[in-house]
Amino acid sequence: MNKDRLEIAVRRIRPDEEEPDRLPLRWSTIARLLAFTVPHRGMRNALLCLCVFRAMALPGLAWLVGHIIKGPVATGDGAATFRALAVFTVFFIIADVALYWRIRLAHQIGENVLRDLRDKLMGHLLTQPLSFFHARRHGSLISRMISDIEAMRNGIQNNFFISFVSFGQMSCAAVLMLLANPQLFLVLLAIVPCLLLIHGFFRGKILHASRVQQETFSRVTSALAETVQGIRVTQGFAREDTNAGIFTRLVRSLAGNVVKTASLTALYLPLLELNAQGFMAALIGVGGWAALSGTGTGVGDLVTFFFLADLFFSPITIIGTQLSEATLAMAGAERYFRLLDTPPAWTDKPTAGECPTLKGHVEFRDIHFAYIQDRPVLHGISFVAQPGQVIALVGHTGSGKSTIIGLLAKFQLPLTGQVLVDGHDLADVRQETLRRQMGFVFQQNFLFAGTIAENVKSARPEATDEEIRQAFRDLDCLDLIEDLPAGIHTPCSEKGRGLSMGQQQLVAFARALMANPRILVLDEATSAVDTLTEARLQVALTRLMKGRTCFVVAHRLSTIRRADCVIVLADGRIVERGTHEQLLALQGAYAGLHRDFLSSTT
Repeated sequence: MNKDRLEIAVRRIRPDEEEPDRLPLRWSTIARLLAFTVPHRGMRNALLCLCVFRAMALPGLAWLVGHIIKGPVATGDGAATFRALAVFTVFFIIADVALYWRIRLAHQIGENVLRDLRDKLMGHLLTQPLSFFHARRHGSLISRMISDIEAMRNGIQNNFFISFVSFGQMSCAAVLMLLANPQLFLVLLAIVPCLLLIHGFFRGKILHASRVQQETFSRVTSALAETVQGIRVTQGFAREDTNAGIFTRLVRSLAGNVVKTASLTALYLPLLELNAQGFMAALIGVGGWAALSGTGTGVGDLVTFFFLADLFFSPITIIGTQLSEATLAMAGAERYFRLLDTPPAWTDKPTAGECPTLKGHVEFRDIHFAYIQDRPVLHGISFVAQPGQVIALVGHTGSGKSTIIGLLAKFQLPLTGQVLVDGHDLADVRQETLRRQMGFVFQQNFLFAGTIAENVKSARPEATDEEIRQAFRDLDCLDLIEDLPAGIHTPCSEKGRGLSMGQQQLVAFARALMANPRILVLDEATSAVDTLTEARLQVALTRLMKGRTCFVVAHRLSTIRRADCVIVLADGRIVERGTHEQLLALQGAYAGLHRDFLSSTT
């Protein structure tokens, strides 16, 4: 494999521009994430109460053990010892029941938050215009929805509540140690600054390593999605080795980042453990000396202090582990909220209203449009389509045909000018109410995983099987569908796999017609249908187009001849318009396109 070719390909797989490698850890991000628990405040508050109880329970039990040793055990009172043991057992059982409910409620609230996060992100994505999706890798969006939200769920479900309990346990143990023996507590205070320094040093490094790890995972997901979706192109151009090399480089990069994060964590936790063991050694020395010298520190106090010290230091490694995992949650949360905070490039006006029942009159008034600022693709487009007319848009690739269709469907907004339907400016009409009265058949149609009938019913969910068959019958192609193994209930996988391109187009036609649209858009709609099937469709389409305003983007002569008006585009401008015969007589741009078409078919 050519090394330069691989290097170029690898450089193309880079993080999206909205995903920088470094961002400071913001408490505002944590607050936004915890805000998703507000709708579940009853469960959350109960869980917090259980966490507080659990944090106090173990230090309380340790305190109780110390008192039993200093009291009944030291005095040899067997009955009092038995009663104290019974109290200890009851308290221990209650603590374990609280632990059960803490874990259960934490998982419940985690799943609820996960659901809300995904619902909110999906709702936000569905408000974005087409340009948003064209500018982003689909694998990256999938990674936000799956891996990042899963990390956020773990951050709330485990990291937050376990850390809450751990810090609470340390605080309770510290207070009880202070009450038990203030002199020994000073030993604890001496080691706390070391713990804080270690934590501060490693926190930023682990957080950054976790962000890089998550972003590398996103790039691996994007590369995998592109390879799977483009497998036909990959195999057609013999790019198997190139794509395999790209994926290998990305996977190795991911593995290296995972190892780096793990190495930092592996160093962080033993250092915390070393400090804890050093404290225990100092405690044995100072406490043992105090007990032997008779300065007031008894063996019972020393045992109690040891129990509490163990409860103080044992959560440190837990907190360290939770910190390592929490950095993944924070990195995922930052990426999630960056996507969630991306506003749509445009939205309907607040005053936009319902689209009234249409007759199909369409007018473009001096439309200018650009996908990229200062690079216009349409210049002064003006035309009128009367109800029931068939308008054919022709021109070379990139002339602006599909852009006009996009403006008509309000997939984009013009820079200047107006698009009017029945005299209503589309700027004043809500886009979803407009599209309910439109039908679309695109050059590349998307079929959802399911059956043929389910895909057709997506235009009208209440349609019956007989109505679906009637749609194919009106298209004069029911026999082609019924010849399939299960007829209209034949399953098709994602993107229509399992059906031929022609069969996919027929399903797309039936889906558009099921909506009973007032405006029908056919964008290279018969490009994947063979000549014999197209001949059968022409008769049906003529009958079905009657009474509907139809916009047809096509290269095939059979479609153009039937148009009431042919609009010829070149470089985003209308250069000719008229019927097929009128334009041929002009011997201009259309006549040249016609000659090219005839020469390509002979």
